[in-house]
Amino acid sequence: MIDRTSKLGVSRQAGVLRISRGSVHCQPRPVSDADRHLMHRIDKLHMEFPSAGARMLRDLLAQEGVEAGRLHVATLMKRMGVEALYRKPNATSPAPGHNIPPYLLRKPAVTRPNQVRAMDIAYIPPLGRLLRNRLPIAWQGIENA
Repeated sequence: MIDRTSKLGVSRQAGVLRISRGSVHCQPRPVSDADRHLMHRIDKLHMEFPSAGARMLRDLLAQEGVEAGRLHVATLMKRMGVEALYRKPNATSPAPGHNIPPYLLRKPAVTRPNQVRAMDIAYIPPLGRLLRNRLPIAWQGIENA
């Protein structure tokens, strides 16, 4: 789309195509091998310690002999979409105007297969990519003897 060797400047070409000049000039940098290895290690540590934030992960990496600053660990966590799991303030109070639906499985007995279904989210780290897999679960009632 954009020809960098053309006599027409890159900014002018972007204007003709009605796209942002910043998206044309700025090219994303590829992730270095060291950062890729560090991201893989952060991912493993996060799976082991889900409540660990950037500071704790930095300390865990330092125990393994990997030197990384807190801000670099936080940047990689943000790039990977990983964040520490902890109790957020005032998490149990609903937002104003939010309607809480009733819990439908409190009283009915589950007596036949496929009467109740659920969804489980499993984390599967394939080759160098992050993938979240959704697994359907069918609950079956068990008669009390």
